[in-house]
Amino acid sequence: METFIEIAIFNLDKQRPLPWSLKKKERLSALHPDMSDSMINIKILRKCGGELEHGIKCEFVDPCSTEYYINAMAAIITRTIIGKTWIKNPMESKMIPKTPKEYEKPLLKCHKCGSTSHLANT
Repeated sequence: METFIEIAIFNLDKQRPLPWSLKKKERLSALHPDMSDSMINIKILRKCGGELEHGIKCEFVDPCSTEYYINAMAAIITRTIIGKTWIKNPMESKMIPKTPKEYEKPLLKCHKCGSTSHLANT
């Protein structure tokens, strides 16, 4: 159970901050009942990772309540691009003009009669 808690890392594409934080807090408090709330918040903060962790630490007041921590996490996610993945615009690929392939050569026609079976000499 402890290794499962240690492995789980916050991913914005899969989880919302409020349910993820509350579930993580319940699991940590059940596993370590003698741990203080500020230590639980710090352990949860370490699982956010990278830029999101740094952004929350900048707004972190020590000791802070769980509500303040979750509100700061939600505010940082909504007002910045931290934790979000870039989705390529599908219209960009449609705007690029298609180049003709090398093996597709234009049909040669006779300029007098328009037939493709022969070419005019003059």
